[in-house]
Amino acid sequence: MLTDLVERVRALVFGRRWSRDLSDEMRFHVDQDVAARVRAGADPATARREALLAFGGVERFQEETRDSTGVRPLQDLTADVRFALRSLRRNPGFTATATGVLAIAIGATAAVFCVVHAVLLADLPYPHPDRLVRIYNQNSPTNIWSLSVVDVQALREDHRSFDTFGALRFASFALSGAGEPEQLRGARVSSGFFSGLGVHAEFGRLTSPSDEASGAPPVVVVTDDFARSHFGTAPGAVGKTLNLDGVPSSIVGVLPRGVDDLAGFRSPVWASLKLPIPTRRGPFGYVGIARLKPGVTPAEAGQELRALAGRVFTQWQASFQDQNARYSAFELQRTIIGDSDRQLTLFAGAVVLVLLVAIANVATLMLVRGTARAHELAVRATLGASRPRLARLVIAECLVLTAGATVAGLGLAALAVRGIGSIAPDLPRADAIAVDLPTILVAIGVGIGAGLLISISPVAGVLRGSLAEWKSDARRSGGTREAHTIRGILVAAEFALAVPLLLAAALLGSSFLRLQEVDPGYNPDRGFSIALNLPASRYPDSLSVVAFWRNAMTRVTETPGVLAAGLTTSPPPDNGGDVNNFNLLAHPVANGRAEPVAPWPIVSPGFFKALDLSLLEGRLITDADTGATSPVIVVSRSWANHYFPNEPVIGQRLISGGCTTCPADVVVGVVGDVKYEGLAGSGEGVYTPFVLNGVIRNATLIVRTSASPESFMKPVTEALRGLDPQIPLAATPLRRGLRQALADPGRWTSILGAFAVTALGLSAIGIFGLMSYVVRRQRREIGVRLALGAEPRRIAGMIVGRGMRYVAAGTLVGLGLALLEARWIGALLYGVAPRDPTIILSVTVLLVGAALVACLLPGIRAARIRPLEAIAAD
Repeated sequence: MLTDLVERVRALVFGRRWSRDLSDEMRFHVDQDVAARVRAGADPATARREALLAFGGVERFQEETRDSTGVRPLQDLTADVRFALRSLRRNPGFTATATGVLAIAIGATAAVFCVVHAVLLADLPYPHPDRLVRIYNQNSPTNIWSLSVVDVQALREDHRSFDTFGALRFASFALSGAGEPEQLRGARVSSGFFSGLGVHAEFGRLTSPSDEASGAPPVVVVTDDFARSHFGTAPGAVGKTLNLDGVPSSIVGVLPRGVDDLAGFRSPVWASLKLPIPTRRGPFGYVGIARLKPGVTPAEAGQELRALAGRVFTQWQASFQDQNARYSAFELQRTIIGDSDRQLTLFAGAVVLVLLVAIANVATLMLVRGTARAHELAVRATLGASRPRLARLVIAECLVLTAGATVAGLGLAALAVRGIGSIAPDLPRADAIAVDLPTILVAIGVGIGAGLLISISPVAGVLRGSLAEWKSDARRSGGTREAHTIRGILVAAEFALAVPLLLAAALLGSSFLRLQEVDPGYNPDRGFSIALNLPASRYPDSLSVVAFWRNAMTRVTETPGVLAAGLTTSPPPDNGGDVNNFNLLAHPVANGRAEPVAPWPIVSPGFFKALDLSLLEGRLITDADTGATSPVIVVSRSWANHYFPNEPVIGQRLISGGCTTCPADVVVGVVGDVKYEGLAGSGEGVYTPFVLNGVIRNATLIVRTSASPESFMKPVTEALRGLDPQIPLAATPLRRGLRQALADPGRWTSILGAFAVTALGLSAIGIFGLMSYVVRRQRREIGVRLALGAEPRRIAGMIVGRGMRYVAAGTLVGLGLALLEARWIGALLYGVAPRDPTIILSVTVLLVGAALVACLLPGIRAARIRPLEAIAAD
C-alpha cells in the first residue's frame, strides 16, 4: 500500500517525464509490431495502422495506465487548484476583499483560541494535574478564604488523603547590594509546594524541610531569567548570595528556563517558608497546595478535611468562633482560572460571531460573483463539462481562497499573541499562550469549514441548474429569484449576528464609563505613594522600627511643598489585603456563626489629610491613640450605615480578630467611603492606629503636595534615602494607581468594541455590496423606468427600501439573540442593566443608521443613471 502511494506521488510530481517515458515505450512496442507485420508481407502504412489499432492508440493506453495507477484524481485536483488560482488572479478586487475579510476573522479566531486553549483547556504543566488541589477555608457555597498558620500546621501534620501538602505566602523583598536597591514581589514556600507540583531544579536543588527549621540559614530558589539578569548565567547563580531585606540568603537552586509561574503565582524569587508560632487562629493569608493520593476522590478528601477542621475549631475556638468553617479542596486548575473563564467565554463568543459575519459576507460576494459567471458556466457546460466537474471547480476556488486567508490569519494571530501581555497582563497562564500546533489545526479546520460553507449555495446552484437557466441568468438583470433570496438572507444574517456584539460592547462600554465616574473616596490629584519595606536585619525590634517611621514622617512633612503625609498598610483602591473579622458587642453574632469581615487598614494620623478624607462625625485618629487605655477605630460611612443604620455609631464597641481576651475597640469617628475592594466594591472600611499593631515593617507612605506630585517625588525620596540608602524607593502618583484600577475593564471593553465595530463594518459592507450589485445588474431596467417618467427620488427610495427590509429582518432576529445574551453578561457589568432600553435603542439606531447610509449610496447612484446611456449600453 505504501509502495502504491509512493508511486502515485512520484507519478504526480514527475508527471511530464513519466508521460514522456511512457510514450517512448509505447512507440517502441508499436514500432516492433510494425516491423514484424512488414516482415510478414504487409505494406508499412497498413502495418502501422493495424499495430495502432491493436494497441488501441498510445493516448488511450496512457489514459488507461494513468487511471490504473491512481494518478488521475491527484492530477485533476492539481488542475482544479491551478484553475482556481488563475480565476482568482483575474479578479484581484474580489480576491483581495474576500481574503482580507476572512483573514481578519480567522486570525481573530486563532488568537482567541490560543488564549482559551492555554488558559481554559490545556492541562497544567505538572505530572497528573488532575490530582492537584488548593485548600481553602469555607463557611458557605460562595464564601471562601485563605489559610492561617494554624491551618497550615494542621494540614501539614495530618493529611492522610494527600501525598504532599505545601504552603505559600506572598512576600515583598528589598534586594540590596551593588547598585540601587530593588523591590521584588516574591513568595515564601514550603518544600511540599515544589514536591507537590512535581517541579525540579535545573541547577542545584529545591528547598527542603530542613531549610524550614527555626535557626536554619535562609535559602532561596530563583528563576532562570532572574539568574541570567543578575548573574549572567544560570548555573553560576547557585551558591551566590542575595541580600533580601538585609539578610544574606543563599541561592540553592535555579528553576528550568521558562518556569516563572508555579500554581498560578509568578515570582522571580522563591524563599523558604518558616512559620511563626501562632497565638490565635488568624490572620489568614497562606495558600495551601496539595496532591491527592492515587485513587482518592475529592469527595473522600473532603470528608477527612471536615473532620480535621472540627478538631482545629475545638482547639482554637477562643479566637475563631465560626463553627461552620471547614477546609475545602478545589481543583487547582479551576482556582488558577478564577473568573477569567467568564470573560474569555464572552470573547470567544464574540469572535465566533465575527467569523460567521465574515463567512456570510464572503458568501454574498461569492453568490454575486457566481451570477456574473453564469456565462462562463454555460460555455463550459456546452463544451461538455459535467455538473460534478463544475461543482468541483467552485469548491476548489472557495477552498483556495480560504487557504490564503488562513495563512494570512495565522500571521495576524501570531502578531496578536505577541501583544497579549500588554493587553491582559494579569491573565492566568499567559506565558503558555502561543500559536502552537492545536492553534494551527484549528485555523486550518476553520478555513476548510469556511470554504465549504461559502461554497454551499454556488454548488447547489450548479447541481440544480441547467444549461438553459445559466444562459438565461447570464442575460437577465439580476440572476434568479432564488439567488436574490439567498443573498438577502445572508445579508440579514450579518445584521442579526452583529446586534448581540454591538449590544455587548455598548453595555461594557457604558459599564466602563460608570466605573470612571465612581468616586474613589479620596482625592488622587496632587498626591503620590511610596512603598516602604524595612528589613528585619537592620530593624530587629519595635524601637528601631518606630524610630524609623517617626524620623521618616518628620523628614517628609518638613520637605517644602508637602502639605500632609501618612502611613498605611493598605493603600486604595485595589488593596483589600488587610481584612479583619469583628463582633459587635451591641449586636453579637450567634455562637458558631461566622463573624462579619471588612477592610481594616492600619493608618497613622496624617493618612486622612494625605488622602483628603472628610470627617463626618466624631474625631480622627491622633498621636495620643497609643492603645495605653482603650483602643480606638474610625469607620467609614457605609460601614456605619450597614451595622448601625438607626442608632448612633460613635462610642460603639466591638471585638476584632476573634480575640475575646483583648480590650474592645471603640468607634471614635466616621469618615467618607474609600474604595478598598475595587471601584465596583463597597465603601466599607475600618481604620485602626498605626502604633497598636506591633512591629510593622511594610507600609505605604501617602504624600499630598501643593502642586504637581511629579515635582516633589525626588525631594521626598532623597529625604527618605538619607535615613537608609538601602531601602528600595519607587514613587507612584495616586492618579496612576486609579488608572491602573480601570485598566483591566478598559482593555476588555476595547477588545470587544473592536470586534463589534468589525462586525458592524462587515455588515454595512455586505448591504452596500448587495445593493450596488442590484443597481449594476438592473441598470437597464432603472434606465427604462426613468425614461418612462419615474422620479429619481422614487428610484432611490426603491433601492433603499429593498435593502432596509433585509436590515430590519436581521435586526429583529439579532435583538432576540441579544435578549438571550443578557442573562449571563450581567455579571460583568457595573451600574448598567443587561437589558437597558436606552442602550438597546441606541444600538438599534446605530445599526440601522449605518445600514441606511450603506443603502443610500447605491440608491443615489441609481437615481443618477442616465436613461439613454443605460439602454444603449445594454
